[in-house]
Amino acid sequence: MKLTLRVWRQRNADADGALSTYEVDGVSPDMSFLEMLDTLNEELILKGEDPVAFDHDCREGICGACSLVINGEAHGPERTTTCQLHMRSFRDGDTLDIEPWRASAFPVIKDLVVDRSAFDRIIQAGGYITAPTGSAPEAHATPVPKPDADLAFEHAECIGCGACVAACPNGAAMLFTSAKVNHLNVLPQGAPERETRVLDMVAQMDEEGFGGCTLAGECATACPKGIPLTSITSMNKEWLRATRKVAKR
Repeated sequence: MKLTLRVWRQRNADADGALSTYEVDGVSPDMSFLEMLDTLNEELILKGEDPVAFDHDCREGICGACSLVINGEAHGPERTTTCQLHMRSFRDGDTLDIEPWRASAFPVIKDLVVDRSAFDRIIQAGGYITAPTGSAPEAHATPVPKPDADLAFEHAECIGCGACVAACPNGAAMLFTSAKVNHLNVLPQGAPERETRVLDMVAQMDEEGFGGCTLAGECATACPKGIPLTSITSMNKEWLRATRKVAKR
């Protein structure tokens, strides 16, 4: 396959960026998208040019690091992570626009790499449970109903890639935040911080400068792990419940 790549190049956070065009030949349909970028970078290095900076780690669809917008779609045309996207999803002769996540809360560091530490600060605000240190508790000490366990696992699948933010027309982080809130709030272990968790995490989300949610639904469509849109409504209910409870104190 021969492809034309229009890649966003930006030297640093303070520099202006622009799309640069590259031709890549000999691309196998069995290559992953990141392997194709590796091929491009090998050619650039041989020419003495600066390789394209992009995030990656596990390359197994688990870590969420591979954050790219491909032809205007977060992670590309398939509902998966960029590292699990293969070149057979494209055709010989295609032109691909490759850009970083576009959100004010995710500033560009270099080329296709963005700073997603805003997500870390949201989790730090309340994404934890109170647990005594020492030996692990006995597995059956705290019974969890099967529906609650299933719901917790569904939300725990969020890998924090940020595709929900990149796909949202408002740059909102509601799907990410709701996944982190709900996965703990439905479990008995998360009960001690149930109210403070949702209030603190939503407040931190707003402080980070993410846009407001208007339930456009693009976040759930782009999510590679299938976090449902109903996660947001569940978090809104939790937030209202916590607000009323705190107001009565």
